[in-house]
This record gives sequence, structure tokens and C-alpha cells, in this order.
Amino acid sequence: MSQSPSPARTRTGIGEILLNVIRGGLIALAELVPGISGGTIALVVGVYERALDAGNDLITLAKSFLTDRPNIRRNARAVDWGLIIPVGTGMLLTVFALAGVMKSFVENQPEISRSLFLGMVAASIMVPLRMVDRTDLRKRGAVAGILFVVAATGTFVLTGFTAAENTSPALPLVFVAAAFAVCALVLPGVSGSFLLLALGLYGFVLGAVHDRDLTVIAVFVAGAGTGIILFIRLLGYLMHQHRTLTLVTMAGLMLGSLRALWPWQTADAELLTPSGNVGVSALFIVIGAGAVVGTLLAERMTQHRNHQVKALRDLS
Repeated sequence: MSQSPSPARTRTGIGEILLNVIRGGLIALAELVPGISGGTIALVVGVYERALDAGNDLITLAKSFLTDRPNIRRNARAVDWGLIIPVGTGMLLTVFALAGVMKSFVENQPEISRSLFLGMVAASIMVPLRMVDRTDLRKRGAVAGILFVVAATGTFVLTGFTAAENTSPALPLVFVAAAFAVCALVLPGVSGSFLLLALGLYGFVLGAVHDRDLTVIAVFVAGAGTGIILFIRLLGYLMHQHRTLTLVTMAGLMLGSLRALWPWQTADAELLTPSGNVGVSALFIVIGAGAVVGTLLAERMTQHRNHQVKALRDLS
């Protein structure tokens, strides 16, 4: 049985199209930086829910080519193309323009870049925890605690094997990493670039984009498309049916993965004690955390403003 498409959208003016291109650029810029969530930025710029609806409509359209051909046109009209196309354009332009800059920063300033990203990701852990329902958490406290510890410990151990930069990863690994990384666009507070960094693929993927390596780009896009089709609906199910446990597990994964961002480590991801310009590293940790906290405060202010606007509309 086919999914009912969303109602058709109204036409989008030139000004709104240009604004959506800028929004897409901001979302992509966030996704290029480990620790900053594109989903969070989508919330801040006011397109998060529309983008989720459009994504589901795109999935429905794709499925209709295989199982529901009579409704292809109807499903195509339901897609919010006025959002999808300009936002996607802004994201692509930003990624291709800045991938080389980010790759150079990570390679030439490893200690400073890891310090910056460590602060960002550490501050981002509060996002899934803030979304937890306290009443439900009290009911599931024991299970939630176990999942948090297992997720954090397991990820800490695993990133010890994978945190070092992989200069020539197998293409299947790139495919799988892309499939999981794209899910970060759905979950505010979760960074897809951080996942790539934890797997040792961040520099490699940015380099492939900068060098226009079409083979790697094609594999990454295919993996991302697969992730959108398979994992987004799975995550949606988990968030609806097991929201508290999913969010707590997510926080544990983020905490354990901080090992990959420890500023002082060897090329083989062996952790070292702080040395050298410790003060500079500490400063960038604070800057990274401050950037995330500022983003989250902007998100909260945006949500509060939207609630006020909605309340005024309901009264009028």
C-alpha cells in the first residue's frame, strides 16, 4: 500500500528560493565541521520539519517507480521541490567550495583541529540528553544506564582501532560510512562529519571531493542514498517507539567516540599525555564548545519565536 503524499505546496518566489540556497549552504557548512549538526542548523534556519516531510515524499516517489507507477505524477507533485532543489544546490556548492579548506586544516593543524572538534562534540552530547523525557527515563533508568555505558565503552574501544586517518579505505567502508553519516541530517545534535572522523575517513572523503574523485564520490552518494531509504525510517521508528533508550544510547556513542578527538595522539591513534601548546589546545576546546552552545541557544530562541508566532496565529 502506497504512502499518502503530503499536500501540494504553494509556489516559491525568487526571494525564498535564494534564501533556501543560503540555508542549504549553512547546513552543508555545519556538516563539514565535526561536532556541528546539520540537523540542528536546519532547525535554526526554520526548514527542519519541511525537509523531513520532503525527504519522506522523495522516498515515496522513488518507491512509486517500482511499486506504484500509476501514482508517479501525483507523488512527484507532492514533493516540496521549492525547498529540495535550492537547499540541495546550496549544500553542493558549499561542499565543493570548502572541502579542500577543511581537509587542509585537519591535515596541517591536527592538534588544533582535534581540540576544536573535541569541544564541539563534547558540548553536543547535551543535545540528545536534553531531548530525553524525564518521566520515561525514571521508568527505564536501569536499562538506559546499561545502554549508555555499553555504547560509550564499546565506541571508546572501537575508535581506538579506527581513529587514525585511513588514506586508502575500501570502497565498501566508504559506502557504509556514508549510509550512517547521512542519518545525522535527521537527528539534531548528531554530526555526520564526526562519524567520518571517528572512522578515519574524514580527510579522505574531503580530499576525494576536492580532487573530484568521481569513483569515491559516486560510492559515497550511493551509500548516502541507501542510508536515506533504509536508516531514516528505522531511526524514525526507534525515535517514536523507543525514544528515551535511543537518545541515551546516542549520547553514549558520542561520549565514547571522543577518544578519536583527543588532541594528543600518535598517527596510530595511541593516546598521549598533554604536551606542547596545551594552553592553545585548551583555548580551541573552549571555542569549539562555545560554538555549539551558541548554536543550541539560537535553536532554542528560534523554537520559542516559532511557538509565539503560532500562538498569535491561533488567536487571530
